[in-house]
Amino acid sequence: MPRLSMPQREPQEKLQVILRHAAQVFCDKGYEGASIRDISRSSGISLAGLYYYIKSKQQLLYLIQIHTFKTILARLEKRLPEAATPVEKLRILVHNHLDYFLQHPVEMKVLAHEDEALEGAFRKEVLEVKRRYVKIALGIFEEMRRTGAARQLNPRVAVLTLFGMMNWTYTWHRSETDPKAGALAETIAGMFLHGVTNGHGNGSPRLVRPAAATLRTRRARADNL
Repeated sequence: MPRLSMPQREPQEKLQVILRHAAQVFCDKGYEGASIRDISRSSGISLAGLYYYIKSKQQLLYLIQIHTFKTILARLEKRLPEAATPVEKLRILVHNHLDYFLQHPVEMKVLAHEDEALEGAFRKEVLEVKRRYVKIALGIFEEMRRTGAARQLNPRVAVLTLFGMMNWTYTWHRSETDPKAGALAETIAGMFLHGVTNGHGNGSPRLVRPAAATLRTRRARADNL
């Protein structure tokens, strides 16, 4: 099956205007609650004009998602060669992710909330790009483990936990008071690294066992129930 592509018959600038308005409508009303007519009103483009560029609401959601993930991935792949260590690569990944999404909070919300709304070939292509992105993150974490910079944690759990920390920043981040992308990336990367790197504590937490007298008391109480 040939890959789906963005329409090329009209200038991309016009399509980007449509996508920005579509993202805002999806953000405000949710994908299911939004209509092409809502997007027409928001953008000021007639229904006939919209259908000249896109075929369906599904395609609009696809274009928003594929553009976002491809842009983030391309930016990351361009910057990673700058890093000399896997820890530096992780910091670049975090900064790249947050920097893009703090500049595009509407798209961030749509991606977070409408992850399951895409269907068929649209969904398959977006998932392929997302898997490439996660694979890069997993590779960075595995490299950290090989070099002794990270503990022996489940790589998938560690990486998806990191993405969970980053993907929901739109729910609390306030641009007028909270740190900008660079400082926020340092904070989140630091929080994550302190949880997975060596040298912070002594590995897995030790279980504290009750003293023998306490155990005897508990058993006695249990016997009297």
